[in-house]
Amino acid sequence: MKYLIIGLGNIGEEYANTRHNIGFVILDALAKDIGITFSAKRYANVSKFKYKSRIFILIKPNTYINLSGKAVNYWIKKEKVPIEKVLIIVDDIALPLGTLRMKSAGGDGGHNGLINIIETLGTNNFPRLRFGTGNDFAKGRQVEYVLGKWSEKEEKLLIPHIEQTVEMIKKFGTVGIDRTMAMFNNK
Repeated sequence: MKYLIIGLGNIGEEYANTRHNIGFVILDALAKDIGITFSAKRYANVSKFKYKSRIFILIKPNTYINLSGKAVNYWIKKEKVPIEKVLIIVDDIALPLGTLRMKSAGGDGGHNGLINIIETLGTNNFPRLRFGTGNDFAKGRQVEYVLGKWSEKEEKLLIPHIEQTVEMIKKFGTVGIDRTMAMFNNK
């Protein structure tokens, strides 16, 4: 069984360690945990590993977050992974800092990456894992906030949540989305 795990973010040093790049950060943490590295491939940096008889394909699109649908669509087709075994990891300003929510389907929540993925795939019926970044910004400053760097205090708070997200990804592939949601959502 194959699972496609896609962490959304923007390529380039200027976007490293920003709230919008939490998808990349989580996949980097998972790769470090497993002991694998990413390679540049078409539309993405890609890594694969086997865990409990499942194949996990990690994708960090290099199409920029607002055009993520192109990479997602390409890798779903290339790897022939059914949509229910695709997990999109995305930042969410509507959730408090570090809050994790896995869902089997849903709307875009105003997230440009999800908007593009839904438009490209023609469906919103795909699993997603939303990582709360909080919304501590003044009206009209949303873009600056999501493209802003984490503070040192926030980074320290994030570590256990990133570790929990790594475990959620593994559980998604081994026990399924329903059990994973029951185990981790609302914690």
